[in-house]
Amino acid sequence: MQRCLTILLVLSTIAIAWAEGDAKPLRPVRCELVPLPNHQLSFRIDGTEKTRWHYGLEYPRPFFYPFNGPSGVSLTRMGHPGASDHDHHRSVWFAFHKVNDDLNFWADGTGTQIRQKRWFAYEDGEEEAIMACALGYFDSEGTEIMEQATVVAIRPRDDDGYELELQITLQPPEDREKVDLGRTNFGLLAVRVAKTLSEHFGGGQLTNSEGDIGEPNIFGKPARWMDYSGSVVVGTGKERKVVTEGIIYIDHPTNLRHPTKWHVRSDGWMGASVCMDAGLTITRAKSLVLRYLLVIHSGGCDAAITNTMAKAFAARPPFEIGKRGTLHRQWEVWRKTALR
Repeated sequence: MQRCLTILLVLSTIAIAWAEGDAKPLRPVRCELVPLPNHQLSFRIDGTEKTRWHYGLEYPRPFFYPFNGPSGVSLTRMGHPGASDHDHHRSVWFAFHKVNDDLNFWADGTGTQIRQKRWFAYEDGEEEAIMACALGYFDSEGTEIMEQATVVAIRPRDDDGYELELQITLQPPEDREKVDLGRTNFGLLAVRVAKTLSEHFGGGQLTNSEGDIGEPNIFGKPARWMDYSGSVVVGTGKERKVVTEGIIYIDHPTNLRHPTKWHVRSDGWMGASVCMDAGLTITRAKSLVLRYLLVIHSGGCDAAITNTMAKAFAARPPFEIGKRGTLHRQWEVWRKTALR
């Protein structure tokens, strides 16, 4: 009997010691990705959703919505404020108008579709949360024409704003040697701002890195970055008020044809146009990698601050997706140790 009591005491002591030594108090990280029903993924900072990734098959291509500013109001919208044939303008989205001469992955109703084939990794963190996934560009018969490895990181800023860093790698699928991207203004990353931010509908302002202001002075011209800022209405009832917020769109200096030319509109649209002047051919051996940064900010455009952001983005290493054998992880995403 004494022996049994001694054994139980020893085992209890070991169990308590193991529990105390192994216990790790949960400490919440600032940046999180939370998968949701209906093929959605919530991007959160300090527990507050900033944007949401929608990749359900009920839409012809994935998109981000809302794209909340510091006030909590979305700075983007679904569709054009005055044209029903622009419902394909879904907040922030990937698309391309002319692939292999006759395939339109830009407009709705063409029979083509961009689908998320799989997610690779969701990484939470103190400085950033990172999503990595694979998208496929499919024609009307369901044949994959092009694939896109997509990495998106959300990063908090000290000024209550945040950044959404995007890296896309385009290449033909394994059974194809090449894919042609035609000359077009439309593609690859597009932003439809909220009605009140737009120059025409809300009195907002387009400004680029060269100090140009307004669509006529900016359209088709090269620039390192673009800013679309304007008013948004926050609050309810008698507490409603107007504040100024905006979105900065930065082209990374390693991108093909940097500084890019821009397709911008006073009705509330902006997009970097890598193929505005000429198309290009992508092969399995030579993929196309493009990196962009979207910055949500308070106030109007501040060129000095934006130039500092662009410089920091330029020095930031890109992402890599792969398998490293970590327990319970099929794929992982991480930043490379060098810029290229």
